[in-house]
Amino acid sequence: MFLTTKEELVLKIKALKEAGWHKSVKKTIITRNDGAVGNTLEQLLGIRENNLPIPNAREWELKGQRKNSSSLITLKHIEPSPRAAKIVSQLLLPYYGWKHPLAGSRYPESEMSFRSTTSGDRFTRRGFRIIVDRSIGKLRFVFDPTKADTNNSEISEWLEAVSRRIGLGPLNPEPYWGFEDLKYEIGEKVKNCFFVIADTKIENNHEYFKYEHLFILSAFSFDKFLSSVEKGFILVDFDARTGHNHGTKFRVRPNHWVDLYDSVETIF
Repeated sequence: MFLTTKEELVLKIKALKEAGWHKSVKKTIITRNDGAVGNTLEQLLGIRENNLPIPNAREWELKGQRKNSSSLITLKHIEPSPRAAKIVSQLLLPYYGWKHPLAGSRYPESEMSFRSTTSGDRFTRRGFRIIVDRSIGKLRFVFDPTKADTNNSEISEWLEAVSRRIGLGPLNPEPYWGFEDLKYEIGEKVKNCFFVIADTKIENNHEYFKYEHLFILSAFSFDKFLSSVEKGFILVDFDARTGHNHGTKFRVRPNHWVDLYDSVETIF
C-alpha cells in the first residue's frame, strides 16, 4: 500500500472533483447503500476500505454522504449492555417485538420483528426513547407505555400483547451504553475524518457521483456527541428479526456529522 500525506490526499480528491462524474462501485439503484459515496471514492483513490494511506492512518476515517440526502450515516455498531443478557434477542425481540411484515411469505408465520429508530429528543410511536443520563454516565434505552400512540390500532394491539407477555413496567434489565465504553468505541473509530459530499445522478440504471465538498474533521468531541444524542441528531437503530439480528447501530442525521468535532476545516 502506498503512503501519502494529508495534503497529497486532498490534491487527489480535488482532481477527482474536477474530473466530474464517477460511476458508483455499488448497485445503489437496487439497494441504497449509505457507504457508496465513500466506497467509490476509496476505490478511485486506490485505497482499501477505511484504511487511509496516511501516517497514523488508524486515526482517520473516510465518510461520505449524498447531497440533499435524507439517509442516516452509520457511525458504529454497538450492542447495548448488559451484554451477557443478550438484550435484543432475549428481551426486546420476544417480549416487545411484533409480527414481521413478511411473516408467512418469505419467513415463517411465527417470525417476529423489533425495529426501532430511537432518539433522545422524543419518544417513538411505541414509547421508546434514549435518555442521556449524566448522573450515572449512561445512555439509557427506556420504555414508557403512556407515550405510545394508542390511537393507532396496530400499536394499541401491540401494547396489549406486550402487557400479556411481560407487563408494562420498565424494561428489565434496562438496556444501556456506558459513557466510558462509548468514548473508546466511537471516539477511537472516528477520532479524525475526511468527510465528502457528492452530487448524484442516474444513467443507464446506475448511480454516478460528483464530489462537491470536502471537510477535514479532527478532535472528536464526546460532549458534542452526547449533545447530538439529546438533540436527536444521533439515533440508535435496532434492526432484528427472529432469524437474524442485523445489529444495533448509532447513526447520524444528514448534515450533522460535522457537529461531532471541535475542528472543522472546509477544503472546498
